[in-house]
Order: sequence, then C-alpha cells, then structure tokens
Amino acid sequence: MLYKVAAGILGIAKLFPKAPDEHKPGRPMIPNGLGAVYILSSVIYLFILQGLQRWNRLSALTLASCILFGGFMGLFDDWADLRWRYKAFLPLIAALPLIVLREGETTMSTYFWGKVDFGPLYYFVVAPLIVTITTNTVNQLGGLNGLESICPSIVLSGLFAVSMLHGREQTVLLYVPLVASWALAYYNFRGKIFVGNTGSFSFGITLASYAIIANIEQTLAVSIIPYIINSSLILINILFFKRRAALEISWPMLKAKHRRSLTTLIAYYYPTTEHKLVLLISSLFILTTAVAVLISVT
Repeated sequence: MLYKVAAGILGIAKLFPKAPDEHKPGRPMIPNGLGAVYILSSVIYLFILQGLQRWNRLSALTLASCILFGGFMGLFDDWADLRWRYKAFLPLIAALPLIVLREGETTMSTYFWGKVDFGPLYYFVVAPLIVTITTNTVNQLGGLNGLESICPSIVLSGLFAVSMLHGREQTVLLYVPLVASWALAYYNFRGKIFVGNTGSFSFGITLASYAIIANIEQTLAVSIIPYIINSSLILINILFFKRRAALEISWPMLKAKHRRSLTTLIAYYYPTTEHKLVLLISSLFILTTAVAVLISVT
C-alpha cells in the first residue's frame, strides 16, 4: 500500500513548481511543496472520519483544522519567505482550533511534579506553547533531503505506538497521516521531491496537536529532544553572536567549520555524505522516540 501511495506522489509531483537541490552537482530542479499532498490526504480522511460519526468527540475535526492552519502558514511562508521574527509566531494562529474546540485534557503528566491540572490555562497558555515550540523546532531542522520528512515521521510513529499501547481511541486519527508522511519521506530522502515549508509546518502542527488531543505531551517532549537541541544551538548563535549555520559542500561530502546547529555539529566532527548525515540525525530521533515509548509503559 505504501509503495502505491509513493508512486502516486511521484506522478503528482510533476504538477508542482521546482526548486534547486543545493547539495547536488549542477543543482537539479526538484518538485517543491509536496507537503500539500500530506495536508489534503490527511484532512480529507479526518473529515470523512468525523462525518461517519465514528467519533463521539470533535478530535478529528480539531486535528484537521490544525493541519489546515499549519499548511496555510507554511504555504504563506513559501510565498513570502518570512523572516524568523515573524514566522515564529505563526503557529499561535494554528493553535486556535485547540483553544476554541477545547480538545485534550487539562491534566498533563510531567516528569518532576507528576500530573498537574492546569485548568483553563492549559488551553490558553500551555497548548499554544506546545504548538509554537514544536512547529518552530520542526521547521528549523531541514535543508537536507529527507530530513524534513523522516524525523517527524519517526516521532509521529512513536506517538502512534504509545496511543496503541495505551488503548487510546484517538489512534485512528493517525492512520492516513502516518502513511502519507512516510510515503513523502521515501521520495524526499531519494531527492525526488521537497516537502517545503508547507510540509514542515503541517508535520510540526500534527505532532503537537495530536499529542495534545491524545494527552501524550510527555511522549512528545522526549521524542523531540533532537529538535530542541538543534533550535537551541541556532538561536544562541543568532541572538548572542549574530552567526548563522551553514554546511560546506565538497561533493559528495558535507562538512562544517563551526557547530551552530545539529547538522553542522555532526558534520564538524564527522564529515560525511548527505544521506549518511540524514541517517545519523534520524537515528537520534529513533533513540529519543524509543526512550519516550519505553517511559510511557513504565
């Protein structure tokens, strides 16, 4: 099934505008913005799920609305190429469905204080913060083929696994989003497509909103540790030293003269090919996600 979906994506890709692949000789033009496929397939599925009345709550509608908001924010960024000072606050708009429809439990499990009931503050402060932090950190880790799609797909798989293990009824919400994200990751890793900001924004908002809806924020927090490390390195260097991260290309090797992001940190100590660098970073997500799943069952 996944192969058929992936083949269909490659056919659809011909309809999309193209962007240069900066890490390939000759900078070939690659279809960009295929994150729209993820948005459409996920949203159509979720609306059908809600409409079939298999769902006693508005969880499917809430998740669909969040993905639509996130996708539009990403598309707007692709068009306008927004500066980070403005883009950082866009996920707050995407959190509106969670705030208005009040999905998710106000009691959240924490590592240090046990279960804490935030009351109304959960919807107006905690949930928007989770959405903003998750979406921005996901969007900041990219630039390499497969990185923008494989890493969130790994985290989404972890959230799915935890939901299954704990018998969460919300698990059904992820059937199509999970298949679509891995299908995109397959061709993105091979350098056949780019998901664009449309994809990274919608992936990020899916992770955050589903964790809130299924009340597994703790699993999300552990799974996205590599994202947090990457964003922390980037922000520290930009805010305090006015320095930006950049990889150096000596085909087929990628290397770095500094340690201003997760990708440059690894490339600084271990110059390698693009595919190996993506696999190394993905392995970090596999590790943290596996730890998150294990914690959830102990």
